Amino acid sequence: MQKTVITVVGKDTVGIIARVCTYLAERKINILDISQTIVQGFFNMMMIVDTSAMDTDFTSLSEGLDSLGKDIGVQIKCQKEEIFNMMHRI
Repeated sequence: MQKTVITVVGKDTVGIIARVCTYLAERKINILDISQTIVQGFFNMMMIVDTSAMDTDFTSLSEGLDSLGKDIGVQIKCQKEEIFNMMHRI
């Protein structure tokens, strides 16, 4: 399994989760875990996804999520799990 961490941050609007989840599903990316909160109108979501069956490469995924984020007014970032873990270990 190839895990990727996806974060979505921005002003809350209707359809953020739907748009991101649809984008991932269309690329055969399975959502393993998802957490989202809204604090005083600001949306924050973190997802762990399985990218082992995706039909695109990681660079295209990252660029596509960045473009989607711009379209819906949020910032979307993705990192491979091993990179995320190395950056956040104590």
